[in-house]
Amino acid sequence: MQEMNKAGNMAVRAVALPPGAGIAPLYQGSNLADAYAVELPTDEARQMDMPSLARVLLGSQPRWARWLMVVRDAIVSLFGIKTSRQMEAKRGERIGIFRIYSVSDDEIIVGEDDSHLDFRLSVLRNREAGRHGSVTMSSVVHCHNWVGRAYILLIRPFHKLIVQRSLARAARQGFA
Repeated sequence: MQEMNKAGNMAVRAVALPPGAGIAPLYQGSNLADAYAVELPTDEARQMDMPSLARVLLGSQPRWARWLMVVRDAIVSLFGIKTSRQMEAKRGERIGIFRIYSVSDDEIIVGEDDSHLDFRLSVLRNREAGRHGSVTMSSVVHCHNWVGRAYILLIRPFHKLIVQRSLARAARQGFA
């Protein structure tokens, strides 16, 4: 079993932005770019298809994060920014609120474009790292205006916690 750090995360660690990620060309000039990784706890997780792996990760958000999304939606609707309900209702292939941009054997890129910013999230699996492989979640945000910059300033600390807790929770649950 993986060891837990003081924050209660299953060995989730901040890592360098992966140069091999499909979103790597977006790193330069971004208003937010970060990456966190965790070892996959089972060989089954190493063999999952990427949409399933991403659904587990994005569905492993803590309850307080879902509550924050309700608060976020109430505030952003005042500024003409898409709410989570509006994003989920959009057509096309999606995982929750995010549009799927690309899928390969070991990476899925999801995100959303809006009037205030463009967001991309890469879920990149490395089958060779650790006992069963690892997964890295990398985020990149490009703001279009002051609303986007203010938004990122407000959500940055929550974003970091949500990503770390989602990775830790998925790892603890065996990515099941």
